[in-house]
Amino acid sequence: MLHSMTGYGRAEQLVVDKTVLVEIKSLNGKQFDLRLNIPALLKPNEFDIRNMLAEGLQRGSVECTISIKNTGASKPVSINTDLAKAYYKPVEALAVELGLATGDLLSTLLKLPDVITPSTEMLSPEEWKAFSGVLQQAIAGLNQHRAEEGKSIETDLQLRVKNIGEHQLAIAVLEPRRRQRIKEGLQKLLEEQVGPGNYDANRLEQELIYYIEKIDISEEQVRLKNHCDYFETILADADTAKGKKLSFVLQEFGREINTMGSKANDAEIQKRVILMKDELEKAKEQILNVL
Repeated sequence: MLHSMTGYGRAEQLVVDKTVLVEIKSLNGKQFDLRLNIPALLKPNEFDIRNMLAEGLQRGSVECTISIKNTGASKPVSINTDLAKAYYKPVEALAVELGLATGDLLSTLLKLPDVITPSTEMLSPEEWKAFSGVLQQAIAGLNQHRAEEGKSIETDLQLRVKNIGEHQLAIAVLEPRRRQRIKEGLQKLLEEQVGPGNYDANRLEQELIYYIEKIDISEEQVRLKNHCDYFETILADADTAKGKKLSFVLQEFGREINTMGSKANDAEIQKRVILMKDELEKAKEQILNVL
């Protein structure tokens, strides 16, 4: 089953005396690109959190926001006086510039980020274990969303490959007639130039065989059929992360289709080649969002 890179996961749970909320959003991206917003309490665990997200999500442009609120008894806090002093001067200058009162700036300063922080700077081992469970729930929710999105992408990709296969079968039907038209056209041209019977028929046959072999597209058709079969095999694979592999196979589709087009020398086959290219481009657009 395919997984999309687009998804959303959310988990909220009471951990001891703290309410933990984890929200994760994911969009398509070539690699794993993470934007992580966490409270100061989790800074010592940031490396582990990043590893959990990377292992669980594998690929995509990911934004994760984690918030923690104390719901139990109040705990001692510390005031970052240096930071408060650094805030004070620009806040006071702004108040003066706007003509506002400066007598009650302390309450404003205390509300600014990181001025007041809990005295406990780390989660206990029990709290970290419980928090890890909440994070895994959010990751699982996002992956479930990705799987649901992947179903529609897989259905569309199967349709595109099926359509390419049908156009290829139509070309196989047109191929014998193409050869005959090329042979008849060359004979007609030769007769117009040198006159009927004024050329060596055996030599003409040899030249025709050489020319037709040069523009033969049977090998391209066989390879394209193999690529279609391999694409279907990858889709059926249990591995969830296969977007890059499928993208590489589609590149091979393009090589064979382009070669057929350059060798075709036939209007009907060229039409089929154009239709195959259209299906291929639609498939490539979908692959961009596959995990």
